Amino acid sequence: MISEASIIDILNQQRDFFQTGETQSLSFRISQLKLLQQLIKENETAICQALKADLNKPEFEACFSEILLVFKELEFCIKNLKNWIKPQKTRILWQLLPASTKIYPEPLGVVLIIGTWNYPFQLVIAPLIGAIAAGNCTIIKPSEIAPNTSSLIAKLISKYFQPEYIKVIEGGVETSQKLLAEKFDHIFFTGGTAVAKIVMAAAAKHLTPVTLELGGKNPCIVDTDIHVQHTARRITWGKFFNNGQTCLAPDYLLVNSKIKEKLLAEIKKCIQEFYSDNPAISSDYGRIINQKQFDRITNLLNSSKIIFGGETNREQLYIAPTLVENISFAEPIMQEEIFGPILSIIEYTDISEAIALINSQPKPLALYLFSHNKNLQQRVLQTTSSGAVCLNETVMHIGVSSLPFGGVGDSGIGSYHGKFSFDTFSHYKSVLSNPFWLDLKWRYAPYTKGKLSFLKRMLGYY
Repeated sequence: MISEASIIDILNQQRDFFQTGETQSLSFRISQLKLLQQLIKENETAICQALKADLNKPEFEACFSEILLVFKELEFCIKNLKNWIKPQKTRILWQLLPASTKIYPEPLGVVLIIGTWNYPFQLVIAPLIGAIAAGNCTIIKPSEIAPNTSSLIAKLISKYFQPEYIKVIEGGVETSQKLLAEKFDHIFFTGGTAVAKIVMAAAAKHLTPVTLELGGKNPCIVDTDIHVQHTARRITWGKFFNNGQTCLAPDYLLVNSKIKEKLLAEIKKCIQEFYSDNPAISSDYGRIINQKQFDRITNLLNSSKIIFGGETNREQLYIAPTLVENISFAEPIMQEEIFGPILSIIEYTDISEAIALINSQPKPLALYLFSHNKNLQQRVLQTTSSGAVCLNETVMHIGVSSLPFGGVGDSGIGSYHGKFSFDTFSHYKSVLSNPFWLDLKWRYAPYTKGKLSFLKRMLGYY
């Protein structure tokens, strides 16, 4: 376990390197982003193997969600960074002419990225892209709960990058506590709400800004006006991808009673089509990360009416794709994010009921609505609040670099991806410049009679 003195030494090395100004040039940033691309390309197999060892993640899911998504982020960033770093001219009141104003993006300094275990590669490398692009030095704390991926990230970062620029510090809770005791210029945390409160409290002692990427119980409303088969496929995929261990996964369905039975029949067909009649032997179906999470998830089934699936194997960390119904918000399964392969079904008869239920809960990271009805789409958009909304789709918005990814309220603070990652790790400095060739005396003392009247007329106050 790393000592407090070692952490301080690493921080000081990074601060010294940052002060050289080397990280701020466009050429340096681009070269480091391309080096990160090289790291991914040259080690794709090893990354997939580590994810397989930690989560039994199928190669397709590992490549799709952890490698390709990050790689496309890198491409987008490299392509646009030259424009992002340019100072932006702003308008100025004509009364202040000949002064001019600009906004300069500048790096924050030394930042800390704390990752989580469900996407243990992507969820530290994606924010790292923003930290590099903005010109910062970075310390990364991967999740110890995914030890194989954590170890690999530490090995690869040390191979490709200098420690005074990017450094990985592995360890458990005590390591995180030691890191959080130090002053950083920004902390980027992905994880659960309980730990996020600890991170935010620690950051507050140093007035350190934070980005908190959390989760929540993402509702999925299903109207009658849908393509049933496509709806079922998209819900099934979004829910059971990565064994349901996705912060964006649909957590519960709010299904119109008129379409419920037809939709559930199609979802069952999709589960069997995706993972066979016995998902336990499917190479395309992952596993729960550890026994602690397995026990937490299976305990949620105790008060639930299982209508499909429900098979478990603690030794193999296996929970079958499971559907449960007749759920009330008072049940334990509705009191916390499921974060596993269990989909709760709640039926409604009027959309007002569904909206009221959603609004009675903390704001989710995502809300999903399946309906062709444009008026209904607008109504849900206007009467609910969530980090993001997908219409007739689930989860896929995470791969769109032009959209900010982040929560609201209990589901998070701040956002990233694409330009929004650059913004998160930058300070936008306001700069006013005034030439010497004109210097009117209206603002200077002594405030002789008529100066205030002149000022009011000039600013259009009368």
